[in-house]
Amino acid sequence: MPSPFPGMDPYLEGYLWSDVHNALASKIRTFLVPQLRPKYAARLEVYVVEDISPSSEIGILYPDVEVLQIRQRRDVTPTTPTSNIATTPAPLTLPVIQPVEVRIPTVEIRDTANNVLVSCIEILSPVNKREPGITDYRKKRQRLYNANVHLIEIDLLRRGNRPFNHPRLPDVPYLITLTRAGSGVIDVWPVTLQDTLPTIPVPLREGERDAVLELQAVLNAIYDEAGYDLSIDYTQLPPPPVLSDTDTEWMYKRLGKSSL
Repeated sequence: MPSPFPGMDPYLEGYLWSDVHNALASKIRTFLVPQLRPKYAARLEVYVVEDISPSSEIGILYPDVEVLQIRQRRDVTPTTPTSNIATTPAPLTLPVIQPVEVRIPTVEIRDTANNVLVSCIEILSPVNKREPGITDYRKKRQRLYNANVHLIEIDLLRRGNRPFNHPRLPDVPYLITLTRAGSGVIDVWPVTLQDTLPTIPVPLREGERDAVLELQAVLNAIYDEAGYDLSIDYTQLPPPPVLSDTDTEWMYKRLGKSSL
């Protein structure tokens, strides 16, 4: 069953995101490989970061973290001896938020002759879009640019901050960008909730024809293969942040409801 949304489905931005992220990277490679052979190979590179401030994602990306920590705390038997003096009970008890290990897949396009990185496709994660992760990610962007690597960034998350700002950047929920090596410019595809995802070029070596990536076809394929419709309750609101009034009204109509 296809998603009821023409482009990005905002219901995928919650606890399903980790699976969506991995599936996107793998399916992007599948779509690109026939266009790349034999000069280039697409490789999945996975790097691990610690989300040291996951509290904003509890209930969204990590729905079970707080429940698990509360359960563990209740299982601990106090061993500290107490005096005969009565103490004031704490009016509030909070779980300790522990770092969460996040595995972030990227797609790297390398030439098969020398294994040199030519293009990198980054699918942004929540940890890339807030501190301290966003600072590290910005450094990675700069390293790729300095190394003359083409960079495609796919941002399908409404929450968080984007890794770059510009006064002409539109206020849209989703953004696809391409920074060609040495160009000094960023091609931008703004995507609203009502838009289909764009078909974008994937640059290779200078003088060679770009590969083509149909992002909407990729998203449609993983939605169907993973059966995300079986896990999503479209009678509930999508994960935060709250949609604009315009997008909310459009969504109600799209889902065939007067309200959620």
